[in-house]
Amino acid sequence: MADTTVVVGIDNGGTSNNATVLTLDGRFLVDQLVETPSEVRAGPQAAVEAMARSFDGVLALTGLSRDQVRAVGLDTPGPASATGVISSKGSTNFSQPAWRGHDIRGALERRLGLPVIYHNDGNAAALYAHHVHFGVDAMHRSSVSAIVGTGLGGGLVEYGRVIAGAAGMAGELGHVHVPLTDVLAPGQPVPVCACGFAGDVESIASLTAIERNLLPYWLTRFPDHPLAGEPPALAAKLVRGYGERGDEMAREVFAQQARALGALFTIAANFTDPHAYFVGGGVVETAPEFRDWFLATVREHTVLRDEQAASATFALVPERDMAGARGAALAALAAARELPVPPPLVGH
Repeated sequence: MADTTVVVGIDNGGTSNNATVLTLDGRFLVDQLVETPSEVRAGPQAAVEAMARSFDGVLALTGLSRDQVRAVGLDTPGPASATGVISSKGSTNFSQPAWRGHDIRGALERRLGLPVIYHNDGNAAALYAHHVHFGVDAMHRSSVSAIVGTGLGGGLVEYGRVIAGAAGMAGELGHVHVPLTDVLAPGQPVPVCACGFAGDVESIASLTAIERNLLPYWLTRFPDHPLAGEPPALAAKLVRGYGERGDEMAREVFAQQARALGALFTIAANFTDPHAYFVGGGVVETAPEFRDWFLATVREHTVLRDEQAASATFALVPERDMAGARGAALAALAAARELPVPPPLVGH
């Protein structure tokens, strides 16, 4: 493989970095998570060094040298600008003052001495889902992705290209306000997001929302539930397992999340009219019955016109744990080949 030219994708998270390697003809050389500590809580300098270690580690794993790398793709949680400058107000993962307004893309580029192409993590995962799902037709299709995690990430892809927006914050789907009439139960308080918004999608469809908004309400309706005796943060993590087993209260919690996503996709249908709607994250990294029920509930509550329903697809983000790094690699591949959009995948 001494004559192979590649790009590297690095997915930066709150606790770990995951890296992958993609050849210029579209073959991923890594088929597993390659994780190392991200060190983001130690500040920008430590975090950039951690990303450099992730870069070196995945090259060592694949037996490649640094001079075979044409470019690096990087994704991080947002909000951040299109060029990888962390929001001046910081973010959940980048909470220390030193991160506010920090150019994380530029810092990694200087450290590695290679071009670094940036997307936020939702956009990167959306790009990967789009290209895997559509294959050779990817550059003739559009999609919207919602990824449920600690928050609610997402991405819009039009003709194979991520829509970044003027400030790089397009596709922040978690902070779209949705009608709550068909989402909340009678008498349920309007949920408040960690960002301060009331009634946005993330205030309902996220792990944080389960802890802060949904479980506090539903446990008043099911006061004898086993989760009533657990600390809120732990209960929020345990509720998915109850949902997989068909527990009534847990299904109420996740049905609300699915209805909120359906309301979001209804808005998307009238703004972008995409060919596909993707759902990813821990909420669908579950047993098949629960996963299928959740996606079907999202579909049921997405209001489409007949013409849209005939052409739209609802699907899961594939290989969610690796989707960010792979999407970042695809973005780097586009830059490396001097194309406006990534070419179709040969394999995945």
